[in-house]
Amino acid sequence: MKRTLLHYLLTVACALLLIAPAQRLLAGPGSAELLKQAYIALGRADHDYKGHRVEAMKHVEAAAKEMGLELRGEGKGHEKQWVSDDQLREAKGLLEQALPGLAGKAAQHTKRAIEQIDLSLKVK
Repeated sequence: MKRTLLHYLLTVACALLLIAPAQRLLAGPGSAELLKQAYIALGRADHDYKGHRVEAMKHVEAAAKEMGLELRGEGKGHEKQWVSDDQLREAKGLLEQALPGLAGKAAQHTKRAIEQIDLSLKVK
């Protein structure tokens, strides 16, 4: 009985050790893609927002760098203010979705980017 229980526990422990890295790999690419999409949305926004939008972009770049990613924007879209505001809200939502899959400095930079977006949206 003791030997069977020990064998079972060891089997479960080994299975968990094998599954944990795979789960991180599955979460990573999703978070990476969300960071890319957020960066593109921030880059398309056409208004200055007293520098907060650019600061948010810098934090997203830093988070991506921590993950080994290189980001490039698509340039400004020359939109009206409300369209740019919607793009910032879109970027914030993407970053909030990415956050659970991030850790360490990448997560810290993502949180700071969200804070900068919040400050941006207060600028009129």
